Amino acid sequence: MKFTLFALALAASPLLAAEEGFVTLFDGKTFDGWKVSENPDSFVIEDGMLVAKGPRAHAFYVGEDGKATFEDFELRLDVMTKENSNGGVFFHVAYQEKGWPIKQGYEVQVNNTHKDWRKTGGLYAIVDNKEPFKDDEWMKYVIRVEDGVVNVTVNGKEVVKDFKPEGEQDKLVEGGGMIALQAHDPGSTVYYKNIRIKALD
Repeated sequence: MKFTLFALALAASPLLAAEEGFVTLFDGKTFDGWKVSENPDSFVIEDGMLVAKGPRAHAFYVGEDGKATFEDFELRLDVMTKENSNGGVFFHVAYQEKGWPIKQGYEVQVNNTHKDWRKTGGLYAIVDNKEPFKDDEWMKYVIRVEDGVVNVTVNGKEVVKDFKPEGEQDKLVEGGGMIALQAHDPGSTVYYKNIRIKALD
């Protein structure tokens, strides 16, 4: 397991006290450790949440040194959509100034009532989910990558189970990649909070 993280005083937060080994990636107040591509105004901070609304943009967690990467990990975060909204949670990706992060890594879909038939929790265009969750309700995402196997649960439901990518579907990166959040389009509003991660040695 290889990853880099800047030292966080937030590690002593009440949330983390109950989750041994997890560190917070978003302090709820600033963009410290994050870099937003393409359209920075598409992400704002409101009431401890990262709110994605606006033209396409991606908020990459880059850490203090700009090079934060995660290989084997468990990522937990809370996500909520408004009606007809689309978003995404990316892992094993590389920072890029423009476009969709498709060169490496995966997107875990965020979409309950947007027109795209690929719904919440699936690995976009790889292991798709057709059953939506609900708008206007917090969804608890758990994304786990360990020894080349990917698992995703949403509200405790297994959406991606023991997926081991092979051949052209293998977009996991040796040494790991970045975590990123998506602002999909001006008509979509997605809220992200309680973003924390644990390295799996």
